[in-house]
Amino acid sequence: MTMSHSATIGAEAHAAPKSHARNLAIDRARTFLTLVVLLHHAVIPYTYFGHTDPKYFFGFDIVVLATDSFFMAMFFFLSGLFAWSGIARKGPLNYLQDRLLRLALPFVICAFTVIPVAYYAISLRHHPEIGFSEYYWNMITKGPWPSGPIWFLWVLLGFDLVACLLYRLSPNLLDPINRLSLHGRRRPAVFFAVMLAVTAAFYVPGLVRYGHSSWFEFGPFSVQQGRVMLYATYFFFGAGIGVAQMDRGLLAADGRMAKVSWDWMVLAIVPYCLLWVLIFIKREILGNPSPLPDWYEALYAICFTVFSVAIMFLILAFFQRFKQSGSAKLLDPMQSDAYGMFLVHYPFALWLQYWLFDYDLPAIVKATIGFVLTVAASWALTRALRQIPGASRVL
Repeated sequence: MTMSHSATIGAEAHAAPKSHARNLAIDRARTFLTLVVLLHHAVIPYTYFGHTDPKYFFGFDIVVLATDSFFMAMFFFLSGLFAWSGIARKGPLNYLQDRLLRLALPFVICAFTVIPVAYYAISLRHHPEIGFSEYYWNMITKGPWPSGPIWFLWVLLGFDLVACLLYRLSPNLLDPINRLSLHGRRRPAVFFAVMLAVTAAFYVPGLVRYGHSSWFEFGPFSVQQGRVMLYATYFFFGAGIGVAQMDRGLLAADGRMAKVSWDWMVLAIVPYCLLWVLIFIKREILGNPSPLPDWYEALYAICFTVFSVAIMFLILAFFQRFKQSGSAKLLDPMQSDAYGMFLVHYPFALWLQYWLFDYDLPAIVKATIGFVLTVAASWALTRALRQIPGASRVL
């Protein structure tokens, strides 16, 4: 990841960012999120939310509710940080060509390889008699053809396409967000409040309309309908920050945001606790109705939004404390392989869960084994794949 050091917000800044430097705080945040994804998939079978194993541990429900509420939205935010400056530097067409290589090609490859291999483990649990070739053919011809975590790739590509179109309309379109970011160096609470208000305005109606469980699905293309606008707002707020002078704005290493991390922690904990109150009301008082009342969906969406934005600020503030220096013994060596690990980890996670299913082990032990081995195997495979000539341009 790189960040622009353009001196002004204007035509020159949009057309030709002057220089680039590694932003270790953002690199580490992205790698950390990748590990959060692997952790999420390692523990979810042992939760109320996705109880596919006889073993259960309530602590994993606490983890999954938290991770599901922010990690993919934050990925869109981090991706957006470099979208607008990338379009300015390369031009919309060249930028889209690069994104097709980086996003569309892995999506197609994974949809035909990684995803069928991963979900075959689930199919065997229910239909042990089916062979892989029969399962594979049924998946791609009859469906369903799940996308697993790679849905992120095609949705991000769609946002990149929209960003290119908007850039052609006006390179200055996101300047107000960038000015807000510059102001946020001294007063990050203002940026937080604006982002929270805009995100809630787009997300709450979508959740009330579609609910939590409604997905758009067409072949391997899928996305949670109620969250599309949530992801879009995160992406474009990130893009606005990255227009110019990102090193002098909200994410500046010496900005105030990193100095008030306790504030972000409180802002995250309170709505997170309220989410559990609402879950209790849904299960114990309302009796898990389907569909849920609109008032419930609206309250849940508001708490969800506050928690999601606040914990993102908390994570960014934490990594900003590195002030672009120091060492992260696990995150730094893993940084260049993080994207590949995201792409290839799912078969390891699901097959390890399939293997562990019949063992009478505590949920914590199963999840720990699954997580550690998934990290190790996906990292090793990514390292090997990146040795293929040209593969590092994609992975």
